[in-house]
Amino acid sequence: MDVRIGIVQSVKELDVELGGDVDRDKLLAEIESTLATEGTMLWLTDRKGRRVGVPSAKVAYVEVDPPVADRRVGFGVS
Repeated sequence: MDVRIGIVQSVKELDVELGGDVDRDKLLAEIESTLATEGTMLWLTDRKGRRVGVPSAKVAYVEVDPPVADRRVGFGVS
């Protein structure tokens, strides 16, 4: 699962590739609670075990990939 984080006053985004065993709902709840508290760090651990931290005050947005079942491949009409 990929998580993209926009940083305040930065053109680039931070892209973190998480392991496949991450519970999406639990991750979203953790992100939401961290960003709701001032002075905290949003910590994520990528597939290789590296920890990435971003101060919550510097987070502009967070984008989390949809569940695998919701991804569409090819051409289709909705």
